[in-house]
This record gives sequence, C-alpha cells and structure tokens, in this order.
Amino acid sequence: MEILRGNTLLDRCFQASITLKGLDGLVEIVTAFLFLTVTPARVNSLINFFTFHSLSRNPNAFVASHLLHASQNIVTHAHYFVFIYLLSHGVAKVVLVVALWCNRMWAYPALIVLLAAFILYQLYRMTFAPSIFLAGLTLFDAVVIWLTWAEYRKQKRTRTGTAGSTFS
Repeated sequence: MEILRGNTLLDRCFQASITLKGLDGLVEIVTAFLFLTVTPARVNSLINFFTFHSLSRNPNAFVASHLLHASQNIVTHAHYFVFIYLLSHGVAKVVLVVALWCNRMWAYPALIVLLAAFILYQLYRMTFAPSIFLAGLTLFDAVVIWLTWAEYRKQKRTRTGTAGSTFS
C-alpha cells in the first residue's frame, strides 16, 4: 500500500487539510451517536445552563438567544435528521480521507465533488441564516478543494511519468 508522501509546503498543507477534514468526520460520527443518546430535555437544560448567565444580564444576547432557539428547534423537530446528517457526513469524510492517505486516485475527485456539494448547501443555508462560522467553513472547504485538485494533478503527473519511464 502506497502512503501519501510529500515534502513541499503545498504537500504539507494538503496533508494537514485532509487530516483536519478526517478529524472533523470523526467528531461528526461521535456527535451523531451522542445526539441519539441525549434526550431533548437534557439538551435544552444543558443549553439553558450555558446561556443562563448571559441571558440574565442581557435578554437580547445574540449568540445565547440564537443558540437556545436553535437547540429547541433541533431537538424537537429534527432529532433523527441530525443523526443521519452527521453520521453520513462523518463517514463520507473519514472514508475519503483514509483513501487519500492511501493515495487512491479515485478519492481525489470524490472529495472534490463531496466538498463542492457541501459548499453549495452551505451557501444555500447562508442565504437565509448568515453565519461567520459557516462562511469560514465554506472558505476552508474551497481551499481544501483547491489543494486536492493541485495534489491530484501532481499525483497524475507522477504516475504518468513513472509509467512512461518504465516503458522506455
């Protein structure tokens, strides 16, 4: 099995970015299962605990009030959707990152397509719920797409060059 290698700054940036995506995928998988084990009442009480101090000082505190509102909507309306959403995203990211670290050529375009789909969804979400976090995530995904494309082209050239030199 050929492990992904590289010594240039671009190679290291690519490796770091896909590693972050893989860790993000693991966190999503764990969060999905934790989300199933926690009752809606417990989630709301936890959010109340963390936002109480802020909301008691300022009932219109932006972050605290939006976090409280979001937690109430998520746990009451979309419990299983959140589980499936987090689990599917997490598994897809982890599988693709492992395949990239094993230098599987099919994983490069697959990651690009997956991240492009994430970007489209994130842009759609930002049309009605703007978020600095989501904008940053979208920007990071775009950078990862660019790095993946650059690494894919390099790997294709390397494999073509290697294959061409063996027949000479």
